[in-house]
Amino acid sequence: MHRLLNDAVRTLAPSGQDRHGPLPPLMLTLTVVTGLVDAVSYLALGHVFVANMTGNVVFLGFALVGAANLSALASVVALTAFLVGALAGGRLGTRFATHRGKLLKTATAVQTVLVAVTVAAAAVTDGRVTTGVQYTLIVFLGFGMGLQNAVARRLGVPDLTTTVLTLTLTGLAADSTPAGGAAPRPGRRILSVLAMFLGAFVGAQLVLHGHLVLTLSLALLLLAVTCVTAHRLSAADPAWTRPPS
Repeated sequence: MHRLLNDAVRTLAPSGQDRHGPLPPLMLTLTVVTGLVDAVSYLALGHVFVANMTGNVVFLGFALVGAANLSALASVVALTAFLVGALAGGRLGTRFATHRGKLLKTATAVQTVLVAVTVAAAAVTDGRVTTGVQYTLIVFLGFGMGLQNAVARRLGVPDLTTTVLTLTLTGLAADSTPAGGAAPRPGRRILSVLAMFLGAFVGAQLVLHGHLVLTLSLALLLLAVTCVTAHRLSAADPAWTRPPS
């Protein structure tokens, strides 16, 4: 327990000598955003994910054999938008390959614009999800989540993919002491799971009570804060901005 608490503290308040610097808490913030966004997509946009592509592939298979309340078109659009976003994220990763701070700042700036579009689109209809709003949100949120996932891969912080938890949960169990492992970074892994849960919980509470615009606005705020923070903390080119060896 003492080790777990110490690891959690280092994750939330990394020391100046940590090779990842402030990246872990910033990426935990993006993980919360993922929970919020998938709450919107699954609960308000017709049972589709914009961040969890494993779920979309499965939903597409279900929809093609006629499963109720699932749309093959929505799944295909989400998958396509995500892939285009991942392509854009890969291009950004190549452009800012030597500076992780600029990479995160630029990616979250783009995401902030994308989510701002979804806030405006939802606000126009006062939170009612028309077909136009549904697909506008799927495209822009899917693009943003693909971008985020690709950039997280380039940032290279272990156990903080920001959009999926399968490998994180597997590592938490498979690398644990009872399994004969060294149990590396248990605090970071648990915090990643909790961050996703928090975003999903808060997002579901808001969406199910008719606050779609507020949910998207909260995601927008978190992205903007992450962008500004990354810009300020990386301005002097500290050691953590260099790619991990």
